[in-house]
Amino acid sequence: MGWSSRAGEIGASGWLGRSVAVVFVFAMAAASPAQAQRPAPTPTPLPLPNSEISATTGLADLGSNFLERLGDQSTGGFGRAWRSNPGGGGASEAADGPLYRTWGEAYGISTRTGPQLDFVGDRRQTAGGVAGIGARISAGINVGFSVDQSRTDIDVPLAMQSATLDLTQLGFNASVDRGPWTGAIALVHGFGNIKSIRDTGLGNAISGYTGQIDGALGEVSYFWTRNQGRIVPKVALEFVRASTGAFQEVGGLNPVAASGATLERSRMLLGAEIGRYWIVDQKVVDLSAYGKFVDNFEQDFGSVTVSSVFQSITVQGIGESRYGADTGASASVSLSNMVRIYLNYDGKFRAALQSHQGTVGLELRW
Repeated sequence: MGWSSRAGEIGASGWLGRSVAVVFVFAMAAASPAQAQRPAPTPTPLPLPNSEISATTGLADLGSNFLERLGDQSTGGFGRAWRSNPGGGGASEAADGPLYRTWGEAYGISTRTGPQLDFVGDRRQTAGGVAGIGARISAGINVGFSVDQSRTDIDVPLAMQSATLDLTQLGFNASVDRGPWTGAIALVHGFGNIKSIRDTGLGNAISGYTGQIDGALGEVSYFWTRNQGRIVPKVALEFVRASTGAFQEVGGLNPVAASGATLERSRMLLGAEIGRYWIVDQKVVDLSAYGKFVDNFEQDFGSVTVSSVFQSITVQGIGESRYGADTGASASVSLSNMVRIYLNYDGKFRAALQSHQGTVGLELRW
């Protein structure tokens, strides 16, 4: 009887131990998935360098604008007509005319770029001025030198970033006239300083870095005239390379460092200018307009690496669409054989970009 009671106690205690073990196993099994499903902490995402991408693109666009204005000085219909007929009133090409000229311009540019890849889009406002001097060094051969100084305000509101770009460009252009044909080249080298500001929510992160632009353009035009009107077909090849330096932000929350950026672009421009002049009160009034088809047949957008203490990412730069169009118009008044004032409009239209430029200028010849 004692043995039977002891066996019952042992059996009861064994059953109780097995029950506790089973409950413990189920509790651990239930807890393990809950722990496995708990999301790992995500690091704070790095801010993308929208302002640097915008500044690099802005450098390339300003270099292109300067190159194309220099090219137009050589192949533009009014300048070509003046070189062919410096004396005016039907004078021959051999007639003596002023050998030198100087010009000054003030201009403003408004540019808007749409979102592309990781870039959220921007607005750029540029104000600048140009001063130049040129000479006819031989029959049909002309050269010119000029300086372009500008400031661009860059706004990237969706990224809470902004920047200013102060740019100096040095330009050279030359042309050769042979009958109705003109061949021209233009070269540009520019350098500048960029200051970027990023609103972090806990103060501004500020950085400063440099920028550089180099470009070349070759253009050929054919000058066809009848009475007081003209048509000038043109074709040009252009190359620009823009680069910005690396930088380290200071201040704000989670300041980052970024590598330098580079953009290269090769394009063809094909189009024509039409124009006509009138003699009004012994002054020459000239109106013209142009249109060009643009083919960006090769572009290298480059990339930018952004890093902080905890992580780094690499993002691609942006460029223009493969195809686009340029258009513009000009009005000028020659107050005498020595003095001319003019107004220009130039527009650029791409899939994700629009740019509008207005220019007022004064030209003196002697």
